[in-house]
Amino acid sequence: MPNLTLDIPVSLRSALERETERTGDSASSIMTAALGQYLGTPIHTLFQVSTSGALVAGVYAGMVAVETILKHGDFGLGTFAGLDGEMVVLDGVVYQVRGTGQVSAAAPSAAAPFAVVTRFSAERDLSIAAVSTFSELEARCDLERQSDNIFYALRVDGRFSRVRTRAVNPPQEGTRLVEASKQQTEFHFSDVDGTLVGIWSPGFSSAFSVPGHHFHFLSKDRRQGGHLLDCASAGPLRLRVEALTDFHLALPETESFLKADLARDSSEELAYAEKAN
Repeated sequence: MPNLTLDIPVSLRSALERETERTGDSASSIMTAALGQYLGTPIHTLFQVSTSGALVAGVYAGMVAVETILKHGDFGLGTFAGLDGEMVVLDGVVYQVRGTGQVSAAAPSAAAPFAVVTRFSAERDLSIAAVSTFSELEARCDLERQSDNIFYALRVDGRFSRVRTRAVNPPQEGTRLVEASKQQTEFHFSDVDGTLVGIWSPGFSSAFSVPGHHFHFLSKDRRQGGHLLDCASAGPLRLRVEALTDFHLALPETESFLKADLARDSSEELAYAEKAN
């Protein structure tokens, strides 16, 4: 994170020191939180549009515009109205990876029925050894988590020897996600530089989110991407991690959402759709 040098009154410095002693937090974290509140810029906050359960139930009409999503974060993932491809939010730009393989910057007016974004500010920045599978990458990332009860944003950059992704093709309206995932297109990339955009969600969030690791991939040249199914790297990768301790959920007011039956347990269907091969 960048450093900032400030001149502050002695009284404020004394108050800051008392607060660090009382809470055990660092002066940096206290000042960051105070500045974030004063400037109206949320930090360590995950903003989510709709619920995973609604997506599983086939509620994926357009709800929130891309330009609105970017007001809440510059890093994340999701999908588009009608399940028209995968969403990758990286460095403040929203990309759409369609089932045709086409990757393009999404229009500001493009709508999303589900998305999770944050203003990415890494707290840990390190190099991890080469990985041979997606499961191995997940295990490496898990070593950097301090808790199973909060959310995490994870960014992985480097050269991948192998990447396998998918993008769902638009199904008939109302089709449940488990069926829609059977119409996906798979992509295989070799020796490609790129970024994995990931969100890790705790188990208790299964009622409204995607528990565990959820990664989308975008190549450095912005021409390849999709929902990550598997990957490998021959060399080290750069991993950046941010703990997210504030969660905001925006629920749709569309008729399809308000009348949908979301009481049933959708965890098995969601797990199948996420890992569908």
